[in-house]
Amino acid sequence: MFIPSPSRRTLLGGLLATGLLPLAARAQDGWPSRPIRLVVPFGAGTSTDIVARLLVPRMSQILGQPIVVENRAGAGGVVGSDAVAKSPPDGYTLCLGSIASHSVNMSLMPQMPYDVLRDFTPLSLVTEAPNLLVVSSSVPAATLPEFIEWSKKQRGGVSYASAGNGTSSHLAGELLKLKTGAPLVHVPYKSGAQAVTDVIGGTVPMTIYQVTAVLPFVRDGKLKALSTTSAKRLEIAPDVPTAIEQGVADFDVAAWHGLFAPAKLPTPVRDRIYAALREALFAPELQEQLRNQGLIPVGSNPAEFRPWLEQDIAKWREVVRISGATAD
Repeated sequence: MFIPSPSRRTLLGGLLATGLLPLAARAQDGWPSRPIRLVVPFGAGTSTDIVARLLVPRMSQILGQPIVVENRAGAGGVVGSDAVAKSPPDGYTLCLGSIASHSVNMSLMPQMPYDVLRDFTPLSLVTEAPNLLVVSSSVPAATLPEFIEWSKKQRGGVSYASAGNGTSSHLAGELLKLKTGAPLVHVPYKSGAQAVTDVIGGTVPMTIYQVTAVLPFVRDGKLKALSTTSAKRLEIAPDVPTAIEQGVADFDVAAWHGLFAPAKLPTPVRDRIYAALREALFAPELQEQLRNQGLIPVGSNPAEFRPWLEQDIAKWREVVRISGATAD
């Protein structure tokens, strides 16, 4: 007796109904068919949140589904990131992580609930965010070398404010200390805004913080910008020299934002997300918006992002080890 072979559609339907189809195949079928959740593991108004909210409208339009931003702050980005790491790898839960949540914390926190390289699918390095090293207008230094020389003459060293332990402003200060021998003493704040306020007031001599947050005060003469933390000068502040130009070799520190999904994300879904991200990121209007925020669009692909991430984690592991930096 002739028994007709089932069609591919019939076979797929049966496997989906019984749950026997592998997750990878199920996730690919018709993706995306419902809204996507983008977890920002930091509070509203942070640079990570700003990047997410600039990206989401255009990515939603490209993918044909709403992308809902969920701020889930706590423990330096760990709380929200951990929630994503433990979500199904179906492309419907993503994380916009940062240098803190997905690099520095790996060394700074002794008991992390996730391993970045094991528990996430790195999708793209979205943006880099170099900082400016600024000092109070009362500090008698006009260049970075002058500041370093001045700091070495101060009894008890020189305090520098940061936006908190594990932030790029904290680790940039530690790296500067290691490379120059400047006697810098870290003073963590609960917010970068408060740190900047205290430097303006002269309570703390120095901070390293976001370009757009400090540049208005530099222009008003309330702060002096001595250096960028990037390897190249910034378009938004072209007159501020880099630390490398001023003799601090290999000093290249930038906060960054990267897009992640849970580990074992199916490759077709991964590639669809990345394609939508890249198309959104490289729209001229969005590029201008990001640069106005002091952010440098990158948009590296998944194959490039993973080895870059491995190197970044290793870099800060060494800085944390030598400096003895700890989390709150």
